[in-house]
Amino acid sequence: MGMSGGVDSSVAAALLKKTGYDVIGVTMKLHDTEQADEGCCSVSSANDALAVAAKIGIPHYVMNFTDEFKRDVIDYFISEYKNARTPNPCTVCNKRIKFDALLQKARGLGAKHVATGHYAKIAQKDGRYLLQRASDEKKDQTYFLYSLSQNQLSRILMPLSDITKEKTREIASSLGFSVAKKRDSQEICFVPDGDYAAFIERQAGASPGGDFIFEGKKVGRHKGIIHYTVGQRKGLGIALGEPVYITKIDPKNNLIYLGADKSRLSRELYASDMNYIPFDAPVGPFRCLAKIRYNAKASPCEVIPVNNGVRVVFDEPQNAITPGQSVVFYDNNTVIGGGTIDA
Repeated sequence: MGMSGGVDSSVAAALLKKTGYDVIGVTMKLHDTEQADEGCCSVSSANDALAVAAKIGIPHYVMNFTDEFKRDVIDYFISEYKNARTPNPCTVCNKRIKFDALLQKARGLGAKHVATGHYAKIAQKDGRYLLQRASDEKKDQTYFLYSLSQNQLSRILMPLSDITKEKTREIASSLGFSVAKKRDSQEICFVPDGDYAAFIERQAGASPGGDFIFEGKKVGRHKGIIHYTVGQRKGLGIALGEPVYITKIDPKNNLIYLGADKSRLSRELYASDMNYIPFDAPVGPFRCLAKIRYNAKASPCEVIPVNNGVRVVFDEPQNAITPGQSVVFYDNNTVIGGGTIDA
């Protein structure tokens, strides 16, 4: 049981123990970067997890995954920003760390499954494992889990799939957990202050400044492309007499293009690094709902397989399609799969 020291994983562990599983609590040490006291890798969070484990009567260990996390998540995060893409580190962490590296450790301990406090469902149909939305739509986390393989899904347990966040906190309170009212983490775990650019500069050096381009003309200087993302309006530091947004970032020439509000809209995207769950690969175009970011509304579209990826055509224009983010496909409540947005 992956235990972060938060309320979700704490209650998930208790539910598994109550169900009759032999549960081993594991807190993953992922990084040594500067962090807030309540961060997922902080001493206080590890102590919270230990206290919960002791209360429900399960062993608890802290396991070091800093090398794997640096290689697979932090280095990827920095590289994507330097290449003018907006990364999705939680998806990569789930695929390579929580449900790969931790799964390998679990095998070494003789464990048959890895469990987490994610809000999502795993089901079976026609010999395949399926990923489905959680009952609590407000907390559903399937967007970050679309890249899981059949082998990984077959070994994963998610005890919170059918309960709401409010119920989770109620259970924690009834069990006397000190984390019952602990606030949810809102930022990327290794950048707790949310200043991604400063983190990248500390890790990899400053990004050189360049020009803002609006209607074919230079209209100001930017601080370096790692400070910006497609769709951004605030923090540009320029005034053009009308609201403008970042529409494109050109890392090769170190240019950032600006446009009016309507210029952020697009009906098409291309994505690669695809993963499908109900089937190995589509036999042709298909219709579904798709999300282009975690908090976006799932919108009707057609997905057309092309070389090394897909072309996605939405029925209605989407706002600020962002390279580096994930596009995730749904058939009602079932995740079809997804990939990384290229353009």
